[in-house]
Amino acid sequence: MEISIDEEKSTQQLTSKKGGVRTMPFIIANETFENVASVGLHINMILYLLYEYHFDPATGAIIIFLWNAMSNFMPIFGAFLSDSLLGRFRVIAGGTVMELLGLVVLWLTAIIRSARPPECHAQPCPTPTPPQLLLLISSLALTAIGAGGIRPCSIAFGADQINHPENPQNERNMKSFFNWYYVSVGISVMVAVIFIVYIQAKYGWIVGFGIPVGLMIVSATVFFLGSLLYVKVKPNKSLFTGFAQVIAAAWKNRHLALPPNNSETSWYFKNGSNLVEPTNKARYLNKACMIKNRERELDSDGIPVDPWNLCTVRQVEELKAIIKVLPMWSTGIILATIISQHSFSVVQAGSMDRHLFGLELPPTSFSVFLILSLTIWVAIYDRLLIPLLKSRGLTLKHRMGAGLVLSCLAMVVAALVERKRRNEAIKEGFIDNPKGVVHMSAMWLVPQYCLTGLAEALNAIGQIEFYYSQFPKTMSSIAVALFYLGLGMGNLVASIIVKVVNVGTRRSNGVSWLSTNLNRGYYDYYYALLSILSFINVLYFLLCSWIYGNTQDINNWDDEQEADHGIHKI
Repeated sequence: MEISIDEEKSTQQLTSKKGGVRTMPFIIANETFENVASVGLHINMILYLLYEYHFDPATGAIIIFLWNAMSNFMPIFGAFLSDSLLGRFRVIAGGTVMELLGLVVLWLTAIIRSARPPECHAQPCPTPTPPQLLLLISSLALTAIGAGGIRPCSIAFGADQINHPENPQNERNMKSFFNWYYVSVGISVMVAVIFIVYIQAKYGWIVGFGIPVGLMIVSATVFFLGSLLYVKVKPNKSLFTGFAQVIAAAWKNRHLALPPNNSETSWYFKNGSNLVEPTNKARYLNKACMIKNRERELDSDGIPVDPWNLCTVRQVEELKAIIKVLPMWSTGIILATIISQHSFSVVQAGSMDRHLFGLELPPTSFSVFLILSLTIWVAIYDRLLIPLLKSRGLTLKHRMGAGLVLSCLAMVVAALVERKRRNEAIKEGFIDNPKGVVHMSAMWLVPQYCLTGLAEALNAIGQIEFYYSQFPKTMSSIAVALFYLGLGMGNLVASIIVKVVNVGTRRSNGVSWLSTNLNRGYYDYYYALLSILSFINVLYFLLCSWIYGNTQDINNWDDEQEADHGIHKI
């Protein structure tokens, strides 16, 4: 159906009245309150499982690990659902409702006494019944599914509101948005670590779980209040099927020879598309969009008779974009592994002097320094370094690589600090007393936290921005979901490393590097191992970066006109 010029202008004027900076409070508030609510639960959940459900530490840790893994893997499904079927607004809305439902169910397990095992007065403690366990697992699963809808779409949805390629300052605005969005997430995590955890410990689980429920209600309300102001990009209906069609068409045409560059070969693309010829990377897939016999392959309207035998250039390039970034994406797994290892730092802090200005800090409080370093770096980079350099600043590859180098350095510092702490413990006679507090300030742990936070600020934000820049707007939720998928993979790799080290280094007396008694263990060796893996990962990143090559192969994804009629050919 043809659209008149007047109708098109009217649509553009309507669109121009939506989006913009005014929508940011609604979107960022949704993500911020969701983070405060979910992080506040994750930190203390192990205590809830141990004291209220009478799980042993190993079983409780496994439940939390699976919960974290699911929370990080679900965003990839939310991203595909968003970009293919429902659109980002609907997926965020559904995710918000699902997570709120999960928090309410978890809150009910604290309110309803019969929803948990009876109090334990003698060993062995009663274990949860199947209905009690089902209620608990259901609450955790619902929150993970909800996070899978919010996390991959929220930042991309925000970018939709301010992304205006015709604006000369668009690139600068987008860079600031990514940086400050990540800062808002960091601040929300810091608030959760400081306040939510304290409230749960001070006032009990009913109040401690009730506050996250209230925060999610606020999150949902604020997000829906801005509904009429949002720019809502339509999903690409053929994303799922399109990838499969490209693979199938390339396989069917596998025996055909690819034409030389600058040949007269006809490529299939939609009318008005900017992508009229495939790139030379992953050229094998170009066979999917070659027009071999126009009379047989196209109908009278210029549409493929069999879309599983002939695809558009854009379909081919979308699949290439996913394939091309996977090696670069894999370089962030080790960084995610290192970030997930801070539980050991909590154990270390518990055996050190934690007094600061006359106050004794809890061991979990030191993770605040990671968030502070992340936030401070983003502020300095965005507001001072970029204007000072009067350029684009560090390239995305430079930022990602610098983050990996700093993560390696953080593990070197962690190994040195742990060696000093252990030597002090042995010197003071605590070799068989892991609960003994050595005369060594826990502030020695701050440098490794700060280096890790700086590494995350450089690499993680760089990752998200890199994926977003390499994908079309219709796939931007997938770009963010890739980052969360990397976090999930990092959790899995971390658990494998811990298991292998714990079993492989166990001696005849039952003591390993990661012994329960960290004064008899060798956690410094463990950190040294992580630093070696990080160094190898830096070399791997340099190789992947070199192979990836130019990041500007396609820079006009979002200018394409999504017309469904007719074709052009070259």
